[in-house]
Amino acid sequence: MLHGLWSPGSGLLLWHDSPLVALPDPLGSALRASKFRHRVEVLVDGTETAQVRAHAMAPIAAADALRQRLPSEAVSGDLRFLAHVARGIERWVRAGRIVPELRRADGQWWVRWRLVGGERQRAWLAELAVAMPAALRVAGRPNAVLDDLVTELTDPIARTLIDASTASHPLVDALVRDIALDGGSYRVAEVLEQWRATLTGDEPELVLRLLEPDGELGTADESVALWRLEVCLRLDGAAPNPVLLHTDPNLLRIAVDKLGAAQRAYPRLRDLPSDPRSMDLLLPTEVVVDLVEHGAHALQAAGVKLLLPRAWNVSAPTMRLRVDSAVPAAESTVGMPGLVSYRWELALGDTVLTKAEMARLITSKSDLVKLRGDWVQADHKMLAAAARYVAAHTDTSEITFADLIGELAGGRVEQVPITEVTATGWAADILDRSRELAPIAPPIGLKAQLRPYQERGLAWLATMSRMGFGGILADDMGLGKTVQVLALLVHERESVSGAMPQSTAQAPVRESAGDAVPQSTSSGPVGESAGDAVPQSTSPEAMRESASGGAPHPTLLVCPMSVVGNWQRETERFAPDLRVLVHHGAGRRLGDELDAAVADADLVITTYALLARDLDELKRQSWDRMVLDEAQHIKNAGTRQARAARSLPARHRLALTGTPVENRLEELRSIMDFAMPKMLGSAQTFRARFAVPIERERDENAISRLRMITQPFVLRRVKTDPAVITDLPEKLEMTVRANLTVEQAALYQAVVDDMLEKIKDAKGMARKGAVLSALTRLKQVCNHPAHFLGDGSAMLHRGNHRSGKLALVEDVLDAVLADGEKALLFTQFREFGELIAPYLVERFGTEIPFLHGGVPKQRRDTMVTRFQEPDGPPLMLLSLKAGGTGLTLTAANHVVHLDRWWNPAVENQATDRAYRIGQQRNVQVRKLVCVDTIEERIDEMISGKRQLADLAIGAGENWITELSTDELQHLFALGAEAVGE
Repeated sequence: MLHGLWSPGSGLLLWHDSPLVALPDPLGSALRASKFRHRVEVLVDGTETAQVRAHAMAPIAAADALRQRLPSEAVSGDLRFLAHVARGIERWVRAGRIVPELRRADGQWWVRWRLVGGERQRAWLAELAVAMPAALRVAGRPNAVLDDLVTELTDPIARTLIDASTASHPLVDALVRDIALDGGSYRVAEVLEQWRATLTGDEPELVLRLLEPDGELGTADESVALWRLEVCLRLDGAAPNPVLLHTDPNLLRIAVDKLGAAQRAYPRLRDLPSDPRSMDLLLPTEVVVDLVEHGAHALQAAGVKLLLPRAWNVSAPTMRLRVDSAVPAAESTVGMPGLVSYRWELALGDTVLTKAEMARLITSKSDLVKLRGDWVQADHKMLAAAARYVAAHTDTSEITFADLIGELAGGRVEQVPITEVTATGWAADILDRSRELAPIAPPIGLKAQLRPYQERGLAWLATMSRMGFGGILADDMGLGKTVQVLALLVHERESVSGAMPQSTAQAPVRESAGDAVPQSTSSGPVGESAGDAVPQSTSPEAMRESASGGAPHPTLLVCPMSVVGNWQRETERFAPDLRVLVHHGAGRRLGDELDAAVADADLVITTYALLARDLDELKRQSWDRMVLDEAQHIKNAGTRQARAARSLPARHRLALTGTPVENRLEELRSIMDFAMPKMLGSAQTFRARFAVPIERERDENAISRLRMITQPFVLRRVKTDPAVITDLPEKLEMTVRANLTVEQAALYQAVVDDMLEKIKDAKGMARKGAVLSALTRLKQVCNHPAHFLGDGSAMLHRGNHRSGKLALVEDVLDAVLADGEKALLFTQFREFGELIAPYLVERFGTEIPFLHGGVPKQRRDTMVTRFQEPDGPPLMLLSLKAGGTGLTLTAANHVVHLDRWWNPAVENQATDRAYRIGQQRNVQVRKLVCVDTIEERIDEMISGKRQLADLAIGAGENWITELSTDELQHLFALGAEAVGE
């Protein structure tokens, strides 16, 4: 008689205890040819074991053998049982209750069929385990044999029943052809397993319910209390039912299997004390804390529901500061010497803790405490540190406002943020941003109707000036920073003079070089700064007196050369009574001539370059206020112009910038050091207190302290806030992808190979230099081969495009011009602009101005004016640095970024040349990248870049140099889809 034995890892073993009866093929022929060379220990007569000779069959052959019909008198009961299991697997396969899974074997990934699982299959296996002959059991464990048997036979049985036609998807192809999957990974295996789990909805759901310590398990010390984790099953949305040990065996098996899966997902549930009457686990407090903080996510990913007690609160400690003004502000300047008193508070959620509660938290050793009837989970180390800090700073004696800022700057409690600062008296105007400042009626001499948010900006500027505080007006590009500053100057001038401003004749705008500037009485739509201003009445009834002090000396305004003309035009248009002196040009006034001209001016405009060059001349003057427009020009504190800006004396300092931070927090410190000197400390102190904790560690306390310190001195509004502006059109941003040409692909690969060779043994700056050089060259390749080669070659080759990106630009511009609209094209490479400008002029038969750093001021102004005119050029090409700030180009409603700076703040600045107040049409922004190249990969990596402390932190490019060689190779590699057909 023929016997059968299933051996995990070996397959089907056949042996006989009497001469074999002739059996049908394929099993018959296999046995006749077999030498029965295997030796196996079998159970004889139910009690004795013996060594016998056996024939081994691999799972594929075993699947065929066990499913063929054999004469019952020729095979034993153990072999008939194995055949019964094989036919049962076949029924599950025919019913479609199988799914693919990914397994790792012999260093490769293989796709195999497996049973889908579920309650019905589990019940089937339970019945088989009970009926399994003793001869098949391994050490009394039938499940070990069954699990391996079902696992190994399902795949070959499924393959015999499923049409093995080829498939286009690599995973399906690997499955039907039984070949290794090249793209296999643990992540793919996990996804397949998660999908399989969604198909077993016919069985109860495991629910773990956490119960707070009762009288039996709880103690007065929370740190040693035991919490009950109740193991429950829930079917079809019913209430969870605890699983007792003496329950339905099928339910018990389901619970055991699911709890085992939960323990694999969250191993801290292993080796815990359990309840003798149920499957419940007893958890010490430290495990409970970790379960809620970390385990809940792991369990949720594994499909296990965790229920917490109702009286449960997960809270992070926060600190609050209460400030009281010691003296009224009256009409005098308060400034940093003003006296205040303060007190700290510590809160958990919305609950402000008492001294007794803080004392208890300081001595607590548990992250879980019972507070006012609720269980509160919070890091006890952070809580204790914050409680000690608050307890040590209870002195409410008067200190100066400067000392209070120092207290905020230096009071570091790691990871405990400061969430609220409230104040009374004059300090509230500075510290409490939610408080409405006393409104200031728009000055009569301002020929514009201010928007509500601009009126609030004027009130803030006037309050900061009156109290002696500098500031940063950081409104988004296009929200009218210029008109708010002009409103402040006119307001102060009228407050001092108390006289009717000139309304019938405009004050002259004089250039220091002696050139006259044309006057304008236009009051139409304004761009960047004025914020769509409208003419305003100048009736005497609108006049008012200001109680504030005046501005006896002029304001010095420093700006990039590209926007000097913009300030001139805006001042002429909206504040025509201001006496303006432009200190610019080779023939500018110096010495006594300059002294006399400044004394006769309300506003003096100069450039950053001249600020540093003429510093001694400018220091000799008495300035009431110094304003830096596009203040990011002093973001590097060590530059000559930044040092000059800080050294020039002025009563009031004001910085204007839409991007107070572009790449590093040090840039904010540099600008703030101009507006409020020494408030953020030295560069080294700032780096230790803020830059490192925020940029590297994401320290919430450091982020909140920096926000609290800078917020009183920074006013920032964004265009996307409906409370700021409701009539700005929509902006649609899209990444548009182009394929490389064959020529581009060859050049691209050559650059990558060259870089990898150079960095093989390079270190330090040499390695960084090689990476950044390759990055620049790859951008040039993606733009156009002629840009990279610099050989003066043509844009086209035999009438065909050499650059996929330029071909895409043509298609975009064709559509723009067909609709009668205008577009701005930005590139960071001046040489690329000079290459494509003549080509585009010839291609579209129209004038296309190119604004870059080498264009003189007068020509720049002409370009901008001409483009804004209805019959002006439909296209304008700009270099990102020269044309990315300070210009109003709302005639365009399309923006195309030809190549990427990979700094969102810089790119947004450029986009805001068109997307600003005054724009009446929806703006479409296209950012061009080449498919499957470094351009596309970095675009995807920075698209979700998080911003710090509500300040735009750009991605930059230096981080790329820190990648390993393998990471660089992956990032720079040319993908298979990069080249178009």
